[in-house]
Amino acid sequence: MHVDIKTSSVKPIRNTYAYVQKRFGDKPASRYQEASYDIQEEINFHYRPLWQPTHEIFDSSRTQVTMQDWYALKDPRQLYYATYTLIRARQQEVMESNFAFVEKNALFASIPVDLLEKARKLLVPLRHYEWGANMNNSFITGYGYGATLTNATMFATMDRLGTAQYLTRIGLLVDGNQPECLELGKQEWLDAACWQPLRQSVERMFVVQDWFELFVAQNLVFDGYLYPLVKEIVDRELVGKGASALGMLTAFMSEWYDETQPWVNSVLKTAAAESPANRELLVGWIATWQVPAREAIAALLTELGSDPQQLAHLDEAFTKRLTKLGLIGMEVAA
Repeated sequence: MHVDIKTSSVKPIRNTYAYVQKRFGDKPASRYQEASYDIQEEINFHYRPLWQPTHEIFDSSRTQVTMQDWYALKDPRQLYYATYTLIRARQQEVMESNFAFVEKNALFASIPVDLLEKARKLLVPLRHYEWGANMNNSFITGYGYGATLTNATMFATMDRLGTAQYLTRIGLLVDGNQPECLELGKQEWLDAACWQPLRQSVERMFVVQDWFELFVAQNLVFDGYLYPLVKEIVDRELVGKGASALGMLTAFMSEWYDETQPWVNSVLKTAAAESPANRELLVGWIATWQVPAREAIAALLTELGSDPQQLAHLDEAFTKRLTKLGLIGMEVAA
């Protein structure tokens, strides 16, 4: 008996969703494109918010920055929910393994007391800064415009909460899983003179109404100074002197900053290139927030007994970053 097996192909009527086809053409789209582009609510809001009747619920005029196409502020990582959760799940597995290894082998017991105290004074109060960054990125997500940006800021919102939790766990390890270390860190954040410049700035950011200015203040300026400082102190002054366990437990912070820095750069570079007015706004906001950021770093360096010249190195790195972004339109604050 002879059997003929035939195959036939069915040509799809269209290759992607209509809203994606309108922007990219009738061709297969990536999952990032399908999940990010042209999904911002624009019509049929019915009523204005009672707490802010001058704006629609979703309104591009909530910031002074203007864009012809808000979807130009894309994420070069092309993260959407599935890829984001997969990446973070793998990173969390590594971090859980690191914490388990440090705790199982009591590695903190081998760290000199002075180094452990320095780590506590630096890292434990920072969990409150991370909580503030979580709140700020949540605000940007709620009031920002264009899903390519607000999707990414929502991911950043959750990342900051995760970092705060890792810092909390470090504090618990320092104190043998007792809450005294965390309470001491909270009191230092509230009362210690060295933390007040940073705390004051975080609280000032809470009341910034322009979400793009908040993006600049939090994700560019303060993170751009604080994260490199923490990495420098951990790597050179702690890990370099025998506290290698702390390098394992702060790995996510360094990896996260290296990953998100290109995204922040891309958003700002694109916005600045849109118009001279945008660039002028961004340059002004950077200059405004750079002053308190430097004051906060200087206070921490003094308290921790670190080399005050580190601030000059941070200034230099930050200036190089602004130069690459085309935003080097201000003098470094004195």
